[in-house]
Amino acid sequence: MAETRRGGTALITGASSGIGRELSTLFARDGFNVVLVARREAVLRSLAAELESRYGITAHVLAEDLRHAAAPADIYSALAEQSIPVDVLVNNAGVGTYGEFHETDTGADLDMLRVNVMALTHLTKLFLKDMVARNAGKILNVSSTAAFQPGPMMSVYYASKAYILSMSEALSNELQGTAVTVTALCPGPTPTGFQARAGIAHLRLQRGGVIPLNSARKVALQGYKGLMAGRHCVIPGVTNRIVARAARLVSPTVAARIVRALHRA
Repeated sequence: MAETRRGGTALITGASSGIGRELSTLFARDGFNVVLVARREAVLRSLAAELESRYGITAHVLAEDLRHAAAPADIYSALAEQSIPVDVLVNNAGVGTYGEFHETDTGADLDMLRVNVMALTHLTKLFLKDMVARNAGKILNVSSTAAFQPGPMMSVYYASKAYILSMSEALSNELQGTAVTVTALCPGPTPTGFQARAGIAHLRLQRGGVIPLNSARKVALQGYKGLMAGRHCVIPGVTNRIVARAARLVSPTVAARIVRALHRA
């Protein structure tokens, strides 16, 4: 299987912090130009300047809000107008909410689906066509170990991550026989700004008392290596791999009870 050429261009959503920022650094370190996508333009421009200075690559900044339906097409059009082909697409942006479904804010849940599911699907649809036409390219979709079981108190988030994993695995099958690969990255609890924004930093699961925490840097590195190797799914951490596999061996009812317990403060 052909490997995506070094010196190409990688587009990373959610690039301003956490796993996305670490992935952006890894691509730049290996000679990729990068397209940094997130809402906070000032933060992106600071990161772009840092990567260009340190690694001698070109960093493009696209300040886009993926909650807006037009954002994926706007990103694709902006790069097409500049004749910038995307060799690697990293769908990293993601948000979450916490609470019982009937009590969580409807707008927040729908925004989550727009970012986690709709924008990811739209970006993949747009850029995958070009990759298949060139018979070269890689896509990294950031899912979660949440994808392997239902998640009471975070029902929509868990379901969105299950969608990402399922779609990624299906695309990997569809693309067999081509030089295009799709990899799902399924990290467990990883300290980033996500926990505070989702209101889950206080939970036992996120404090590392149950499952060891991995750093954003470690998760990004394992995801990057798996992507470059053309692996279908990457689950960083031995404990996370064991938990993910075990979740598929028990009934959804039992799995939901366990997750509910882990989502207590």
